[in-house]
Amino acid sequence: MRRSPLAAVVGLACALAAGRPAAAQSIPPEEYQARRDSLAAHLDSGVVVAFGAREPVALWTAYRPLPAFRYLTSFHEPDAVLVMVKRGGVTRTSVFVDIPDVRYQLYVGIPADSATVARETGLARRHMRELRPALDSLAAAGLPFYTLRDFASGDAAGRDTVTLGARFMQGFAAAHPALVVRDAHPIVDRLRARKSPRELALLKRAIDATGAAHAAALRAVRPNANERQVQATVESAFLQAGAEGPSFASIIGSGPNSTTLHYMRNDRVMRDGEVVVMDIGASYEGYAADVTRTVPVNGRYTPEQRAVYQIVRDAQKAAETTAKPGAKWAAVQEAADSVIARGLARLGLIESADAMFDAPWGGQCTARSRLCRQFALFMPHGLGHGIGIEVHDPAQYYMDDQTLREGDAFTIEPGIYVNPEVLRLIPDTPRNRAMLAKIRAVVDRYKHVGVRIEDDYAVTKQGVEWLSRAPREASEIEAAMARARPVVP
Repeated sequence: MRRSPLAAVVGLACALAAGRPAAAQSIPPEEYQARRDSLAAHLDSGVVVAFGAREPVALWTAYRPLPAFRYLTSFHEPDAVLVMVKRGGVTRTSVFVDIPDVRYQLYVGIPADSATVARETGLARRHMRELRPALDSLAAAGLPFYTLRDFASGDAAGRDTVTLGARFMQGFAAAHPALVVRDAHPIVDRLRARKSPRELALLKRAIDATGAAHAAALRAVRPNANERQVQATVESAFLQAGAEGPSFASIIGSGPNSTTLHYMRNDRVMRDGEVVVMDIGASYEGYAADVTRTVPVNGRYTPEQRAVYQIVRDAQKAAETTAKPGAKWAAVQEAADSVIARGLARLGLIESADAMFDAPWGGQCTARSRLCRQFALFMPHGLGHGIGIEVHDPAQYYMDDQTLREGDAFTIEPGIYVNPEVLRLIPDTPRNRAMLAKIRAVVDRYKHVGVRIEDDYAVTKQGVEWLSRAPREASEIEAAMARARPVVP
C-alpha cells in the first residue's frame, strides 16, 4: 500500500529512533525537586526569586516558559514567580500566580488549584498579591536575595534590561537600600550544564524530529520554490513527529542567503545551481535540537560547491575525532580550524593557512588571534555550543578548564561562507590590499557558496555519541534527494 507523506515522515522518525524508547520519559517532579535542592545546597541562606514568562500578548505566539524558571519547576502557567527561601537549613518553595477572573478563565482555561499544584510540582501555590509583602518581610529579616532574571535567552542577557522581573527587582532593591542582591545564574548554569539521562532522552526525541524534518525538506527543495515553502515543510514535520514546534527561528538560506549566518527572512526564490543552508531544530518538551544541512537546490553539487562542502565535512570529522571525554574544547576547535584554513588556502581563497589580515576589530587580535587570521573571513563563528533547554545552553566545557565531561550535550558546526561583500568591510591597508589582489578573482568564482554542517552530540560513559544521524556526506545527500524527487537534468 502506498504511504502518505505524513506516514512517511512519522515512519522516518521511528526509524531514526530505532533502539530508543517509543516515547521519552518526561522530567518527573522528583528531578525538579533535586534541582532545587542542588541550588539550595549552594546557599548558606537566602531568597531566590525567579520570574517566569509573561502571557503572550500576540494571539499567534504560544506560551513558552523561560529557561531558568523551566529548569527549576514543572509549573508552566504564565505570569508566575518562583520564590525559594533557605533559612536555618530548611528550604521552602512557593510559586506566586495571578489567578485570572472567572470570565477570563472561560477563554484560557481553569488553572490548577493549590492541592493539584502541590501534588504535581511539589510547590506551594500563593496569590500574586502576596508576593511583595512576603518579599518585604524576608528583606527586613536581613536575608540576601539571589535573582534569576526573566530573559528569554541567555544570548540576550546582557541587553535585556526592561523585563518585568528586572524592573521589579530594581524597584525592590531601591526600597531596601541595605539589601544584598546577588546573581544566581552562575549557580543554575553550572547545574544546567550537566544533562541528566532523562534530559538526554528528551534531547534525542527533539533530534529525531529534526532529522525527520530534514528528510521531508528534501522533497521541498527545488528550483523556483520559495525558501518559505521549505520552512513550512520543516515545521510541519516537527509537529507530525510529535515535537512542539521549532526551538528557534528556522534558517532556510539559499544562494547569497546561504552566506549569512543567522538569515531568517526565508522569503527568497531558490535558483537552479545554488545551495541552500537549512539550520533547523525541533523543541520536544522544552529541549532544543540544532541540526544543519547544506544541500544543492537542483540535487547535484557543482564542482565548486562540492569542494567547499568537502572541506567543511573534513573539518567536522577532525573535530569529532578530537572530541573525547577529557578533551579540551580549544583542541577540538583548533582541529577544525586547521582543516578549514588549509582547505581555503588550497582553493586560493586565502594566501596561506596561517596568513593574517588587518581586521576592523584589531584590538582583539592580541588576545584572540584566530579572529585576525584570513580564514576567519570565511569561517567567522565558533565551532559549536551546548544544547538543552535553550538552543545555546550552558555546557560544562564552558567552565573551569574547558574540558568535555560526561553529561555534556553540544554541537559541532564548522562552516565556510564565501560572501564578496565581506571584502568591503575590511580596512584599506597595504597588507589587506595585497591580500585582495590575490584572492578577489577566486572569491568571485566561489561567491554565494555558503556551507554549514551541524550535528548534535552527547558525552556518555562510553565516549562521545553522535545523535543527529541524518545524511551528511555529499554523495549521501545527492542520493537522498534523488530518491525524494527526480533530479532535473
